[in-house]
Amino acid sequence: MPDPTAALYVRLPHPEFAKLDRAAEALATNKKALVTTLVSHYVDPDSAEGLDHLRAIASAPMPAPGAADRKFTIELPEDRMSVGHHAFTPAPLPDVLTPQQAAELLQVPEDEVVELAEAGTLPGRRIGDRWRFSRPALIAWLAGG
Repeated sequence: MPDPTAALYVRLPHPEFAKLDRAAEALATNKKALVTTLVSHYVDPDSAEGLDHLRAIASAPMPAPGAADRKFTIELPEDRMSVGHHAFTPAPLPDVLTPQQAAELLQVPEDEVVELAEAGTLPGRRIGDRWRFSRPALIAWLAGG
């Protein structure tokens, strides 16, 4: 049976993310259920009225930072469980990095990492025709140690 869900990855401004997080915690639900409920109740792209409502919301000015929060109530369907718990343990970070991973760690372009390694400035080892970097060595190098 195919998965009845689809992935949605969005980056929210910190204040809105914090609001969503607080709402999910206060309602003892997860953000997925909360967003699903909001979309099902407030997003109607199949009618002119629904699109006009969305246009009005999208064109409304964002409140200034520090402005009083608006409060609203969200009613979840009674036929679904609204209490849950989720926890995860992130995967451990690798100790051996590719040039791309080293560039992400140092927040610089990959070609700069390779250039610094080839010049002997950045700690790394060439294995065959590929560069590899030690995460602890890069952090120590960055710290000036």
